[in-house]
Amino acid sequence: MTSPSPAAPPPSKPTRFMKWHRRVLGFCLIIFAFELGLFLLVFPWLKSWEMSWIPVHSHRLANLWLSPYFRGVISGLGLLNIYIAFAEAIKQLKTLFGEQRS
Repeated sequence: MTSPSPAAPPPSKPTRFMKWHRRVLGFCLIIFAFELGLFLLVFPWLKSWEMSWIPVHSHRLANLWLSPYFRGVISGLGLLNIYIAFAEAIKQLKTLFGEQRS
């Protein structure tokens, strides 16, 4: 017969510091993801994109780099980052207003 394994301790309640730590990190994620997404959305369509070192030094990569499809993929990643920023903002707002009601 096997002896019963000891029960896991109950999860500890998050402290006030842990709550604010999560909130600040979430806010930093929102800002970072939104700024990165906006950059990736806009930059591939500017003249600066064509003047980078990649098309000049590598003729094999120049066709890919200047392709509108590749630029669209990069812009799509930007949209994904913006979506992540908004999803995190909504999550943060729900937890903020959910805690105030209690």
